[in-house]
Amino acid sequence: MPMSPKRSREDGGKEGKPHQRQKTKEEVVHPRKRFFRARAHSNPLNVADFDVPTRPEEFDWSEHFPEFLKECHDRQLQQQQSREEGFAQSSRLPSPESPAVRFVDIGCGFGGLLVKLATLYPNTLMLGMEIRDKVTAYVRERIASLRREHPGSYRNASVLRTNAMKYLPNYFKKGQLTKMFFLFPDPHFKTANHRRRIINTHLLTEYAHVLAPGGWLYTISDVPELGEWMKVKLDSHPLFERVSEEELAADPAAGLLVQSSEEGQKVARNGGETYRNVYRRLAAPRHLGATATVEAAV
Repeated sequence: MPMSPKRSREDGGKEGKPHQRQKTKEEVVHPRKRFFRARAHSNPLNVADFDVPTRPEEFDWSEHFPEFLKECHDRQLQQQQSREEGFAQSSRLPSPESPAVRFVDIGCGFGGLLVKLATLYPNTLMLGMEIRDKVTAYVRERIASLRREHPGSYRNASVLRTNAMKYLPNYFKKGQLTKMFFLFPDPHFKTANHRRRIINTHLLTEYAHVLAPGGWLYTISDVPELGEWMKVKLDSHPLFERVSEEELAADPAAGLLVQSSEEGQKVARNGGETYRNVYRRLAAPRHLGATATVEAAV
């Protein structure tokens, strides 16, 4: 006599409860933003409670990119061993450079741009820098979840909680970076707070120091006044020149500026306008007229 479905389940049949079945694949739990909400902005001039390296050479990046750096280190050891064994062909190969962070997203928010760039440029190390502790924790867990869900991917992306307005040269050498992103920064509307803006003449000189000649600096805002402010500051700096629209159309990263971040998606949903300004770091200063010099000082 056939057993009833209820009896079959009680006896451990195939129709058992979900928790009785053997799991065949590890479930990856992604973090939820609602548990990591924080204030929209922080005062960067008052936040300084960070452990900061004295020099870029002192910072250990292996905690951020363990798999990526280990693979590179193993490859370097193999090439060194080949040279020591006297293989003529291998001995002519140049020594590979140790990988270094090349892309930085300043004020990365919830990491939308970072995770998209990670798959577009899988062989480039990139870092999000965020001043808010809860938001940084979210991005850290988000990347860890993506690494578990997609083995071998997202190993080139990481996040660091720090104050980029104060400590950028503590992490990056001169000319190390090739791309810097500033997506929807705090507008700091009050005139007295304009010194807190992430794009200003003094900081642009600092960004020019860590950017390699030919490197790109990306900015975007939905605030017309801030968009114009950033344009004027960059136009007035002797080490930057505007990237043409033709070049931007061929650049994969430029197409991500609007839709990748949470703020950009909100602007798009509401039908708002955005103001994009992308500039190239020059190898030598260009000549500025008197008008540009005065505008930069304002």
